[in-house]
Amino acid sequence: MHISRLQTSLMLLPSLILTVLLLLVPMCLVAVMSLTDWQFGSDQFAWVGLDNYRELWDDAGFRKSFTNTVYYMLWVSIGSITVGLVSALLVESHTSWRGFYRTALFLPVASTLIGMAVVWQFILHPTMGLLNQLLALIGVGPFNWLKDYELALPTLAAIGIWQMSGLAMVMFLAGLKGIPDELRQAAWLDGMSHPLDRMFRLTLPLLGPTMLFVVTICAIRALQVFDTVHVMTQGGPNKATDVLLHSIYAEGFGFFKMGYASAMTVVFVTGIFVLTLIQHKGMEKRTHY
Repeated sequence: MHISRLQTSLMLLPSLILTVLLLLVPMCLVAVMSLTDWQFGSDQFAWVGLDNYRELWDDAGFRKSFTNTVYYMLWVSIGSITVGLVSALLVESHTSWRGFYRTALFLPVASTLIGMAVVWQFILHPTMGLLNQLLALIGVGPFNWLKDYELALPTLAAIGIWQMSGLAMVMFLAGLKGIPDELRQAAWLDGMSHPLDRMFRLTLPLLGPTMLFVVTICAIRALQVFDTVHVMTQGGPNKATDVLLHSIYAEGFGFFKMGYASAMTVVFVTGIFVLTLIQHKGMEKRTHY
């Protein structure tokens, strides 16, 4: 049955309306609000132009949260992709217990992150925590994982890798399913008998589109970290784990500086867009479809 262009447009209209109302309109309102000094709960405001952005430029706390966010994104993205790819290759290579491994590795993704953050707080407790007790058996520690300035952010990044690697694994498994068995057999006949040789010369190049998608998704999700920071460290110690979303939340709903928080939000969204665009364009040149 032939569908006219008008019918196609009418079918797309509800999605377009929802996109405008739920995404574009709020983004425009936040951009306008960033040009004011409006405080939450106040019925008055004044236009300040770009003053909020100039204040951001001079704010050492904002620069610290921006740097922490970038570091966290890099650590979690690289770690999640590596662990997810290795897990997918191991799961795919073993036919027995495959369903159990998939479920166990994907469980952190399906779990409530705030609830798991509370569990991690008990595991990482400096005196009663399971991790320090295990390290004490080999004469190491104890460590104050969440209160040490140097350890706090890497500890949260390790939790982020644990939570996100299952999602990367599932996406890599889907990509591995798309590789025909005939290509593996042909590679074997052509002399690629070693598993590492087949992985680097066959599997990884054919996983290019999947890798591009996984890198983009993991990077965006890592940039959106908030729950674990808010529950476990509240940005401390001394802003060692303060990230952009937590800073936006603190400025907007802690200090009620909605204009300033809106300016931070505009910078945050712009940063995500630019990083994603650079990442996508850079990897797409090396991706074979």
